[in-house]
Amino acid sequence: MQSSVSSTPNVTPMVDVMLVLLIIFMVVAPTLLDGFVAEPPNAANVSDHPRDSSDVTLGIDAGGRYYLNKNPVEASALASQLEAIYGKSAEKRVLYLKADREVEYARVLAAIDTARNHGVVVVGMITHQPTTVTNR
Repeated sequence: MQSSVSSTPNVTPMVDVMLVLLIIFMVVAPTLLDGFVAEPPNAANVSDHPRDSSDVTLGIDAGGRYYLNKNPVEASALASQLEAIYGKSAEKRVLYLKADREVEYARVLAAIDTARNHGVVVVGMITHQPTTVTNR
């Protein structure tokens, strides 16, 4: 006597579920990476910058205008002025950058690129000093 009952597993529903999950992850994963937001860490400077009178500061105001050591500079003349300050003989190749909070990030990056292409090696960002500073 033979039984008509078969004991083979039916994997079709499992394969269907796996394919649906694969498609969902393929569609959703790229959109998650496109709009990610990074919150920079909080930091506190315990000393004022620039400290030395020979330190060079590049400022960018809310209107996107450049100031080199508090003197207005046209955007077209910024490269030549940085080249004159940070020529091949300059020992100290540090530039302090102070940008207004409302300035577009692309404008700040353009200033950093210009500085790096005309003799600056290190760019230091200047921020507001906290009102309560603890010395360690």
